[in-house]
Amino acid sequence: MSAPAKIGLQPVESSQIHSIGHDASTNTLAIRFKNKAGGPGSLYHYSNFNAEQFAAFQGAESVGSHFYKHIKHKADVHPYIRVNEAEDAQQGD
Repeated sequence: MSAPAKIGLQPVESSQIHSIGHDASTNTLAIRFKNKAGGPGSLYHYSNFNAEQFAAFQGAESVGSHFYKHIKHKADVHPYIRVNEAEDAQQGD
């Protein structure tokens, strides 16, 4: 199984989400959540997320609310994986 693609992330104003990004070539949404201290936490990739959906997410008045209403509970539409970055770093050595 190949490692998930690296997707550039942009910080967002949110109490739960640290940063978001999108890879249009694979229709993959990347979301880095905040940890308990408010810093960068776990990274997840969501599939089947096109550029139009990303633009709506990125432009939402509340990124967190948009995530909970349109993405989180739709794993059948947008299956997700947690990206294990430590494993990726070890494989790059």
